Amino acid sequence: MIAIVDYRAGNLTSVAAAFAKLGHPAKVTSDPADLAAAERVVFPGVGAAESAMTNLREMGLFDPLLAALHSGKPFLGICFGYQLLFDYSEEDGGVPCLGALPGRVVRFPGNLREGDDPQPLKIPHMGWNRVIFRQPHPVWAGIPEDAEFYFVHSYYPVPPPELVAATAVYGQEFACAVARGNLVASQFHPEKSGRPGLKLLDNFCRWNP
Repeated sequence: MIAIVDYRAGNLTSVAAAFAKLGHPAKVTSDPADLAAAERVVFPGVGAAESAMTNLREMGLFDPLLAALHSGKPFLGICFGYQLLFDYSEEDGGVPCLGALPGRVVRFPGNLREGDDPQPLKIPHMGWNRVIFRQPHPVWAGIPEDAEFYFVHSYYPVPPPELVAATAVYGQEFACAVARGNLVASQFHPEKSGRPGLKLLDNFCRWNP
């Protein structure tokens, strides 16, 4: 069973629907026992850093989530679930996060520009962008090099270079995925990214780190 962590953040049903379409059993849950028993854990979500971290603590999920991550079972972070894995987010005036990965989460600068006649880029970054995979990994095996994925975010993590597994460009290059051991996490939404996204999720379900 795949446990999809419910910490009152949005976008859980679309993740569950993607796994159902692929034929992989998944359960949206806030029960720590489910996280311990699951074969795989998915940590998705959209929201704000302060309220998300408050929910994780109030719901008794902070330590079980870290335990699942450190257990060695396959663990996938998506969008907000990617950002919360790091030490600290600048959102909401500054919020300590899970601290599972070193690095900070920062906001896109408001002066980013793009094009021959540079115009300010809209924040949040919303839409389809090419993802450049910087290191081979079983979770993106078979995904075309020119594949595009769907993004919706105003903040992005700045991890150490050795953790960066993929990058994208929105006015500047940024790390849009990391990989380490049993953990893979992405800023983009595979569940909203058509065939490449479904391929990534299917790969995750078959991956044995």
